Amino acid sequence: MSQETVRFERDGHVGLITLNRPDELNALNYETLERLGELVEQVRLDSREIRVVVIKAEGRAFCAGADLKERRTLTEQQVRRNVRKIRDVFTALERLPQPTIALINGFAFGGGFELALACDFRFALAEAKMGLTEVSLGIIPGAGGTQRLSRLIGSSRAKELILTARRISAADAYELGVVNGVAEDAGQLEELALSLANEILANAPLAVYQAKAAIDRGSSVDLQTGLDLETMCYEAIIPTKDRLEALEAFREKRKPVFTGE
Repeated sequence: MSQETVRFERDGHVGLITLNRPDELNALNYETLERLGELVEQVRLDSREIRVVVIKAEGRAFCAGADLKERRTLTEQQVRRNVRKIRDVFTALERLPQPTIALINGFAFGGGFELALACDFRFALAEAKMGLTEVSLGIIPGAGGTQRLSRLIGSSRAKELILTARRISAADAYELGVVNGVAEDAGQLEELALSLANEILANAPLAVYQAKAAIDRGSSVDLQTGLDLETMCYEAIIPTKDRLEALEAFREKRKPVFTGE
């Protein structure tokens, strides 16, 4: 299997996953999904060194969604296989302990938008367009879009976007709370992501992971269950060396040096 459809690099404690099918608008064929899934698992297993994950793309599109050229050649059974694969890969991405940031540099439609929605944060170029356009193709979002978008912006707004297959601008996405910021050019887009990443990296990684887990796991349960989950996540941090290092650094009036232990 070619590994060029998705590239991986490290920049310090930041893992960079880059979709690399620019001539196909980074559409997701089965090979790309398999490679993306492998990289998600790789960064999960290396959470001590890779503490923030950035998802980006080559070319003028972030991701145009499922590869419709491939889809036309598939049997119904193979279509079901692909839908399961994309859903499972995006769920694994969402469940990474590390914070994840999507850089939407252009088109992000269907599965491409769902990929961004599976990340914790999203930044977009001003010229980017995005949307869950599946109903215009006779299908529905099948990689978490109906669930993640409605949890992000509310069911009524999500229905409006999904049932109309509407394509929205980066400015509209920011107004709705879908993206965290809008950039005027590619350089600024990278700066927004790295600035956020560096703010996160300044903190204790295990505490960051547990805080993310408490938010994610608590978002779909009642308040008391959520508070119990928060307690569990807090208790997981008590034995860590980083917690003791923070207390010692406070006593010595210096910045703590966190090791992820």
